[in-house]
Amino acid sequence: MDERSTEGAGRAAAAFPLMRLFQVAIVFLVSAAGLVVEIVAGRMLAPYVGMSLYTWTAVIAVVLAGFSIGHWIGGRLADTPETTAWRGLAVSLFLAALTTLAAIWLIGPLSEPILTTFPHPVAGITLFATALFLLPSLFVGIPAPVVARLAISTGRGREGRILGTLYAAGAVGAIFGTLAAGYLFISWLGTTWTLIVVALVYAGLGVAVSVVAMNAAAGRIGAATIGLLVLILAVLATPRAAISPCTQESRYYCLRSVDMSGDIGMPARAMILDHLGHGINVGPAPRLLLVPYTSIMNALVETRFGDRPIAAFFLGGGAYTLPRAWAAAGRPAEITVAEIDPAVTRLAERDFWVDTKDMRIMHEDGRMALNRLRGERFDVVIGDAFTDIAVPQHLITQEFLALVKRRLAPGGIYLMNLVDRADRRDALAAMVATMRTVFPAVQVWVETEDIAAGGRTTFVLAGAETLDNDEGLSETGPLKRMFLRMTVSELDRLIAAKNPPTLTDDYAPIDRLIAVID
Repeated sequence: MDERSTEGAGRAAAAFPLMRLFQVAIVFLVSAAGLVVEIVAGRMLAPYVGMSLYTWTAVIAVVLAGFSIGHWIGGRLADTPETTAWRGLAVSLFLAALTTLAAIWLIGPLSEPILTTFPHPVAGITLFATALFLLPSLFVGIPAPVVARLAISTGRGREGRILGTLYAAGAVGAIFGTLAAGYLFISWLGTTWTLIVVALVYAGLGVAVSVVAMNAAAGRIGAATIGLLVLILAVLATPRAAISPCTQESRYYCLRSVDMSGDIGMPARAMILDHLGHGINVGPAPRLLLVPYTSIMNALVETRFGDRPIAAFFLGGGAYTLPRAWAAAGRPAEITVAEIDPAVTRLAERDFWVDTKDMRIMHEDGRMALNRLRGERFDVVIGDAFTDIAVPQHLITQEFLALVKRRLAPGGIYLMNLVDRADRRDALAAMVATMRTVFPAVQVWVETEDIAAGGRTTFVLAGAETLDNDEGLSETGPLKRMFLRMTVSELDRLIAAKNPPTLTDDYAPIDRLIAVID
């Protein structure tokens, strides 16, 4: 394609509105697909590094870095002759398709070497995200300045209008991609198939640029060849959907149902949401509470209420382990569960021997659900909701705890589990200090072996008007574990040493407090 044919293409573009529409479509689709990849990137990393604030920070930073480098390269490409610019545009789209598909295959093999070589959470997460998603974002950043220059070259005197239209198309595309990924693609297709569709969009645009804009036989042959290659790679990538680490992908989690029968010696399964366990249920033994914190909560409820009927509200369903155990024990309880993800409930019913017909299930945020139940009071409110290893910020604040207190019946108790570092306890100190501003009595319980092991430990916090002064609890089941209460003086010394903040809706830095960053 010589300069004369390029000039002809330029005149055709000026005279033919479809070329302008084609340029707008390129910007719209590339922006939409780029944002789909950004949202999918966070979901893909979750089974390996969790879905924390630092995961999203790394993903957003890496994608923006890729866009920035791509824009710079695209700007230099835009200054080349139009023939070279069109060809470069097509090549960048094909490379975006190939590198997007490559992320599907590379995530498993790269996870262990990167995350073990760089054990610091921020370094590991950032490098992992960079290895997978920098290049796809870079190649997607190239088209915008190239298309802008090509459009302006055929629209002298209307540069501002053309640039405004392209910027608007990019912004609308980004909005569309964000909404489509979050509300449609991931829950309908899963992350693997979503990336395959994105890659095919890139490849299709590359073919269209080569055939329509270049308008040359060589371009058509090259486009067909590369398009066929991308299609073959997409087909080869589809088995990754079958071996996804997720049993199911929902709008909120990568859900896994893991068979633990061999370890337990009887039918048993563990529910993993992203990369964190949310309960272990034993099929023929529903009252066997293998996870220590559920047993601590059960012991505290038994000690406080005995066999009398209670009304209980659960923030987070997970494997529904404790409600299932209470039903099997014949405990008279009216159970309400606020589980934000319907897929979690369905998985619990399907794989974890849970019968929810006698429970009230509210598939919404726990704080919103509790706030709506204005006329109801509960004997027990149990906080068991997590995002990655942290309780969601809006469920640890002074304002939320005040809401819980208003929903407790006389003599009621609030129980929550909190993950923290045993050697630091910054989050524990902040949580105890915050609970003390709302509840007259606050206790912290832990399993003896768990606290002795050090590292990340699960603490159970209790808040109420009054609490018994038992120093320890012993498990009545076959495991015979011992649970110890931290003394008031221990908690006083911890708070004095840490001088923690009171957690509020305005300020609740739980990720930092649980020492995600050391």
